Amino acid sequence: MTADVSPPARPATLEDVAAVAGVSRATVSRVINGATTVDPALRRVVEEAVATTGYVPNRAARSLVTRRTDSIALVVSERERRPVSEPFIGRMFSDPHFGRVVGGLMDVLRPAGIQMVLMLADDEASRNQLLSYLRQGHVDGVVLISSHADDPLPGLLHDTRLPAVLAGRPRKPSPLTYVEADQRAGAQMAADHLAALGRRRIGTITGPQDMPAGQVRLTGFLDALEQHGIGGVATAEGGFTHSGGASAMRQLLRERPDLDAVFVASDLMALGALPVLLRAGRDVPGDVAVVGFDDSNAAVACDPPLTTVRQPVEEMASEMARLLLKQIGRPGLPEPSVVFHPTLVRRESA
Repeated sequence: MTADVSPPARPATLEDVAAVAGVSRATVSRVINGATTVDPALRRVVEEAVATTGYVPNRAARSLVTRRTDSIALVVSERERRPVSEPFIGRMFSDPHFGRVVGGLMDVLRPAGIQMVLMLADDEASRNQLLSYLRQGHVDGVVLISSHADDPLPGLLHDTRLPAVLAGRPRKPSPLTYVEADQRAGAQMAADHLAALGRRRIGTITGPQDMPAGQVRLTGFLDALEQHGIGGVATAEGGFTHSGGASAMRQLLRERPDLDAVFVASDLMALGALPVLLRAGRDVPGDVAVVGFDDSNAAVACDPPLTTVRQPVEEMASEMARLLLKQIGRPGLPEPSVVFHPTLVRRESA
């Protein structure tokens, strides 16, 4: 037996691609670096030559030319560090909403060859660390999921001049582009549906009232009920968590034992609330009609399956990714914000 001592195959170069395509090295470089001025037919010839030769671009060298990293940051911002019993990162990954956002983003980013870096900001130190990372040019842009109304990050992000898109309308005026569902309209749909069912002794489990989504869903629901002549709504805050939904439902039953309907401001909270009702001997929807918000996997995991307000989270996240890539491709030209319309999905709980 003799060892094979032949040298390894040489990696294909730009010159190899140019020779196969019958074009100049400069043309190949322009195609690989994403220049928009190359004739489409010529671009196809170069792309076929790349495939034929097996050429792999040097990403480090390409970044020197394009000044891009081909990565974006998904920043999740929280008000403050929580107790160890309810860690920030644990709640984030157990929330079906977050998984839907990531899925929608990757549907757009993956085909474009863009990587995503997850970054968490839940106190001043982590915000400063985040801003330092961004200013050093490690990413081309930012998608920000902010969970509280007075979050300073939207303003701080604007100061970095990086392309950025917000998940949800900021409470304070901001020049940054945002994507959201019409939260108020969704809450009104829930109120209209319960009123149409003839329910009058109504309670609601709210999201945190330091979060824009929690605030708007509550005010939209109460204002719509007022239009139907329904007041005296019992409220309990559930924190947008499974355990919070269960705790809030117990509170509502203590305060309003005769309630005949509940609007739960997230499906995850409803998943915690429904077993409490059933253990208390309340039939759903016979005794108590329940409407949720999101139309996540938690809605169909409920028993009975949950009537809920659907916000198209995956589509919204994909739109955030598209808007961010447009900003990265056209620096200094902000994209218009986009508002999606919710719908009511009727199942068995109301």
